[in-house]
Amino acid sequence: MNLKRNGALLGVVAAGALTLAACGSDNNAASTDVDASASAATCEGKETLSAAGSSAQKNAMDQFVSTYIAVCQEKGKNVNVAYNPSGSGDGRTQFIANQIDFAGSDSAIKAEQAAQAAERCAGNPAWNLPLVFGPVAIAYNVDGVDNLVLNGETVAKIFNGTIKQWNDPAIAALNEGVSLPDSAITPIVRSDSSGTTDNFQKYLEAASNGAWTTGAGSDFTGGIGEGAKGSAGVAQAVASAPGSITYVEKSFADQNGLTVARIDNGSGAVELTDESAGKAIEAATFAPTGEGDLTLDLSSIFGTTQEGAYPIMLATYEIVCSAGYDADTSAAVKSFLVSAANEGQEGLAEQGYVPLPESFKARLTESINAIA
Repeated sequence: MNLKRNGALLGVVAAGALTLAACGSDNNAASTDVDASASAATCEGKETLSAAGSSAQKNAMDQFVSTYIAVCQEKGKNVNVAYNPSGSGDGRTQFIANQIDFAGSDSAIKAEQAAQAAERCAGNPAWNLPLVFGPVAIAYNVDGVDNLVLNGETVAKIFNGTIKQWNDPAIAALNEGVSLPDSAITPIVRSDSSGTTDNFQKYLEAASNGAWTTGAGSDFTGGIGEGAKGSAGVAQAVASAPGSITYVEKSFADQNGLTVARIDNGSGAVELTDESAGKAIEAATFAPTGEGDLTLDLSSIFGTTQEGAYPIMLATYEIVCSAGYDADTSAAVKSFLVSAANEGQEGLAEQGYVPLPESFKARLTESINAIA
């Protein structure tokens, strides 16, 4: 049976790495249809799960929860997941302290925190399960230039100040036949700490042939550019400033009518689409962190040379206990995540995310089912 649900609480994507207001997901609804009979979610275990963390995945989490509620209602079960988008660091801290059932995070839990999480999980490792992906656009404002092509090296040199003019020979070489203006480039960068900045700089480290030397991190390290706060801030700044360029989530580029560069990953120029972003996700490999854990080897995405694969992505994880939950919590966590990884993915593209490719979805579901 198909269930029609209200869309009042989905909202719009706002500032930050797809950042929205820091409020919980206690009451959720969605505007999509879902076939409850086709869901593998058991809807078993405790009725209400608690979670906190990444604001980048907040809109996706709203959809996952509302879909899960509808599926379980059709199966005669009342469930909920209360998600607070309080930030990745806070989510990991609360998970370690056993204050929530799982955490959302823009980066995998590791090192000392991973050891602390294992203590919380009764001596069992915590697993990083990548569930939400969002592409990062290189958006620009150059009158008359609608199909700009850049690569990792030229992007790095623009954002470290080595390339200063739009008609620089390195840019011209990638855009044969395009009339590039003899005007200054104005990089617009995030003035606040963000997972978007971190992932963008990790891309530059992986794909710039050594041109990016200042490292990664949540704060911009390039040393140049005009700062603006949040994803909405940088997108609006580029929209109003001819000659400017920024890195920003695709949804914000779309909302502000910005032109987005194609990225040459070494196998030709790639337009940012759901299909091209999905190819990069599908080809991603995982770090050797142990069976069940799906910590991504981000260089396999950022450094991809696969034809037609768009390489600049933001991935967010759900951090869970591989074992050590009580039986009711384990059943509920597994049931919710199975739903989120499958029917919950429908319609994510409308919110600026990339739905999981089938092969990746299968690998993720396998790990979810292995939670003890």
